Amino acid sequence: MSDTVFGISGAEDFEQMAMKVFRHQAAHCAVYGKYIGHLGIMAEKVERLEQIPYLPISFFKTHEVLSNTKKTQIIFSSSGTTGMVQSRHLVTDLGIYEKSFELAFERFYGYAEETCILALLPSYLERDGSSLIYMVDALISKSKHPDSGYFLYNHDELHEVLLRLRHSGQKTLLIGVTYALLDFTENFAIDFPELIVMETGGMKGKRREMVREELHDILKAGFGVPAIHSEYGMTELLSQAYSKGEGLFECPPWMRIVLRDTNDPLTLLPSHQTGGINVIDLANINSCAFIATQDLGRTMPDGSFEVLGRFDNADIRGCNLLVG
Repeated sequence: MSDTVFGISGAEDFEQMAMKVFRHQAAHCAVYGKYIGHLGIMAEKVERLEQIPYLPISFFKTHEVLSNTKKTQIIFSSSGTTGMVQSRHLVTDLGIYEKSFELAFERFYGYAEETCILALLPSYLERDGSSLIYMVDALISKSKHPDSGYFLYNHDELHEVLLRLRHSGQKTLLIGVTYALLDFTENFAIDFPELIVMETGGMKGKRREMVREELHDILKAGFGVPAIHSEYGMTELLSQAYSKGEGLFECPPWMRIVLRDTNDPLTLLPSHQTGGINVIDLANINSCAFIATQDLGRTMPDGSFEVLGRFDNADIRGCNLLVG
């Protein structure tokens, strides 16, 4: 079924596959099946995409969310402060995750083999279980450029590499956690308009939170770029959405964002209204593809979306994007 997931070519394809995945997971994902039962919903009577219930993301902290009996190959875990319960995503087929991020990256940014990929992700590197690090590791490995790699706190070296890449005209992506990118721009300024700067969100308690416009203006000035890109992903998903500027994200064909009413979580909202972000991630075929996140957002008629913040009292998470 996973090969068909990545062959989705339109809305009809997506909806047919989503219904197939729902029926499989309602029957084989124990926690999802019980949740549907507690809602009083009979899975066999769900006939349309709009009727599918979404599993609250918090279940990844308290239960094993699995829809098959294969051996777990890796456990991705969320970041969090000391004492906070982490989300755990048990992955039984790493090949699906690898195909998901490779195809999505290629769709939005071209071939990793042709790109120099630089990573400024100190807080992710300093813990185990990061799905982002797994993805960046793989993309760096696919990149054929000798300068591709990680820069922990060695900003001098990163600055030298960026100058060299600008001079050579090399296509370059710098992916970084927000506070580390800000740290770099406080000590160095570079005019590299062709550079793709991608922030992954999160101050991780290192700096004050900023609205997106203020943050992106600082980063645009520091790197001399016309726009700041962003990645929307999380431990509980095996797909990512990307923004090429202005905070508007696009999903790959096997992923979709649906908004729910914040006061009535079983009611879905139309475009342009603000609501809770539900994600359909069909790459999550072996866990649960229908996730109700703690993020607030707004969708556009073309399927793109923006993230506006988080619910009050929601846990601070590594994937937390800034209000803007």
